[in-house]
Amino acid sequence: MYRYDEYDQRIVDERVVQFRDQVRRRLSGELTEEEFMPLRLQNGLYMQIHGYMLRIAVPYGLVSSKQMRMFAHIARQYDRGYGHFTTRQNIQFNWLKLEETPNILADLASVQMHAIQTSGNCVRNITSDEFVGVAPDEVVDPRPFAEILRQWSTFHPEFAYLPRKFKIAISGAQEDRAAIYAHDIGLAAVRNEQGEIGFRVLVGGGLGRTPVIGTEICAFLPWQHVLTYVESILRIYNQYGRRDNKFKARIKILVKALGIDEFKRQVEADWTDLKDGSGTLTAEEVERVAGCFTDPAYETLSNHDSTISAYKADSRPFTHWVMRNVRPHRVPGYVSVVLSLKKPGCTPGDATAEQMDAIADLADRYSFGELRVTHKQNLVLADVRQKDLIQLWQEATALELASPNIGLLTDIISCPGAEFCTLANARSIPLAKSIAQRFEDIDFQHDVGEISINISGCMNACGQHHIGNIGITGVEKKAHDEWYQVSIGGAEGNLSSIGKIIGPSFTFNQVPEVIDRLLQVYLQERIEAESFIETVRRVGHEPFKKHVFATELTVEEEPVADKHAVVPAKYEVPFYSPRF
Repeated sequence: MYRYDEYDQRIVDERVVQFRDQVRRRLSGELTEEEFMPLRLQNGLYMQIHGYMLRIAVPYGLVSSKQMRMFAHIARQYDRGYGHFTTRQNIQFNWLKLEETPNILADLASVQMHAIQTSGNCVRNITSDEFVGVAPDEVVDPRPFAEILRQWSTFHPEFAYLPRKFKIAISGAQEDRAAIYAHDIGLAAVRNEQGEIGFRVLVGGGLGRTPVIGTEICAFLPWQHVLTYVESILRIYNQYGRRDNKFKARIKILVKALGIDEFKRQVEADWTDLKDGSGTLTAEEVERVAGCFTDPAYETLSNHDSTISAYKADSRPFTHWVMRNVRPHRVPGYVSVVLSLKKPGCTPGDATAEQMDAIADLADRYSFGELRVTHKQNLVLADVRQKDLIQLWQEATALELASPNIGLLTDIISCPGAEFCTLANARSIPLAKSIAQRFEDIDFQHDVGEISINISGCMNACGQHHIGNIGITGVEKKAHDEWYQVSIGGAEGNLSSIGKIIGPSFTFNQVPEVIDRLLQVYLQERIEAESFIETVRRVGHEPFKKHVFATELTVEEEPVADKHAVVPAKYEVPFYSPRF
């Protein structure tokens, strides 16, 4: 876990003083809302439907137990008792009073946190893999490079007013778990034939109005040059990115307009002046920053625990949880555990103040006082002894944090939607709850297997619906009905792809039935252990589209007790359509 030095602390302390005076001037009328807006956005403060929302930075997803307790304090003291973890590995609070926001920033500064550059046309929070430092498939620990990029980009005078917001993700593992293909710049650690460490660089990815998968601009960039090469990309974008139309201002539009070859030529021409300059990283500097991420005091343990094996044999719920929520660790005898914030009936990504305090306690007892926030809106205890799994599971279950659904149907990613956001066309959270409740039977979820459902309330794609195996986006609200487009075939990871819309829009109450029909096709067409996305890629979109629109979509609104059913013959009737 990175610890502030005196310079880091001074920066956040001084920012609190500056913002306190800005808020004072706004409340007194010395500043108009138009004048105040860029100042508050630089500190992550948004105006939303119900009032002000504050987005707090959690660099590359790492948070200490002390910081988690501060989130709980903020939820109680200034909000309505909960916070919302986002797809940017940050946390948001949605019900704040303007006059109290300087106090929140001061509280955050006391635990080495801030909200700087979580909004505005600047380099946003650097994101990464939630299993950094512990994943068995890691090529190199990306945390030192993520921290160097964070320090370099914070208050960078040349990149404070870019054409649009700018997002960077870095992965250090063989498998991309940081969605690097959906970012303005994606960095993936690789080794060349000589075994040297470098980065594969992707550019021009992004979702929103124009979804694009990032394009490779450099297959192998020696690690020493990662900072200067990123700087050259930003310089070209800052110079030539459009500023006349915010919908066409992202770097993906510039890359498409120039073509990747011409864009690369311009970047590398600019890089000529930077390549061996002061921004070139040295082994000493990387080691210095890496020293801020010391390994915990791991014990010498065995990977085999007979007690766990015996308990799994006697407890099906525990077996399900281990299967879905427990991940391998590079150190023998340890595992990483995902705490699910997706219990059916709950808001995806939300945690109450009481839960956050309890989660901090779990981190202290079981994971050396550290947590990670995932971009899929869950939390991770990265360093858990295998022999502690039973007790941890029991405690997490009591806290409603042990739903064994990671990577399954009810592990839904969702933005706050129209209940909070002024940009949203439709509600996201109630729809996510409706879908989760309809398919909450855990046996059915395990039968379906790996699948991702992502929901955004509008085309801005805060729920990353374009890269969900099933993507849902709110497009319109007419009278009493909200309308949603549904896409299939999106994916993140090493084989990232953008989903394809299956046809006309659906009402709120029709969407769960649409999901049901898509699953019917999958379960009939899949081969052996084939996942949903693999089946879509093999058979194409047409069978899914045909079945969804084959008969009128009926909506059953009264609850029924029985949620179990048997797979029928090919596409006869919905085989799993419990009312909701």
